[in-house]
Amino acid sequence: MKRLAGRSVAMLGRGLLVLWFVVPLVPLVLWVFANRWTFPDVLPQQWGFDGLRSAADAGAGSAFATSTALALSVSIIATPLGALAARALVTGRVHLPGVVAAILFAPVCLPPFAVALGLDVLVLRSGIASSVAVVAILVVVAIPYTTYVMRVAFGAYDRGYEEEARTLGASRLTVLCRVQVPLLAPALSRAAFLAFLVGWSDYIVTLLIGGGQLITVPILVASFASGTGNDSVIAALSLFALIPPLILLIILARTGRRALA
Repeated sequence: MKRLAGRSVAMLGRGLLVLWFVVPLVPLVLWVFANRWTFPDVLPQQWGFDGLRSAADAGAGSAFATSTALALSVSIIATPLGALAARALVTGRVHLPGVVAAILFAPVCLPPFAVALGLDVLVLRSGIASSVAVVAILVVVAIPYTTYVMRVAFGAYDRGYEEEARTLGASRLTVLCRVQVPLLAPALSRAAFLAFLVGWSDYIVTLLIGGGQLITVPILVASFASGTGNDSVIAALSLFALIPPLILLIILARTGRRALA
């Protein structure tokens, strides 16, 4: 009976959690296919694809590609850097680990607008390409998250597997590829996901440092949200912004369950 009650409570909690995320998306999906929807009608008066067409004409495809490239670049760079920083902190290979950790986590405490506004002048004077500067700054913003996730993972990591592999004659590269990475794969995927979200959802750094040359999905959504009568277009763009993180989250959840199994 206790097990049955526990399973029922767990299923109820999962159902409520799913509703918590799904219910707010229902009006968003309705707006995507609504050519006309005014108060007080519960459903749109006129259905159609005007919002999708307007979003496509506004450059949703190129913005989607830019956001994807930016997020992947941040994830690919910030994940191994966070892993290296976390390993150094856990193994005690750095002097003054408290100070180093404070520096690594400082971007979380600093206001993004103030940082981006101050670095904007530096980027302009140094002549660095705006795309490179945006990626570099977002990597710094993402490193605290990747470092935290990997620091927890390295805290529970048993280095005995590495020592045993080296005893059997494995090289450092073999130990890295065949032992360390497979054991830390779940944590690495979570860290990469968080870094991807930083690059995908950023607005302030991309707008200020990019100087209008990098048009991402958040910037496109904000530009249409500043006007009126663009509800269907905003809904379509917002749906585009939700799809990649949602797909990655589902993949991450499924791979996590397989790893536990």
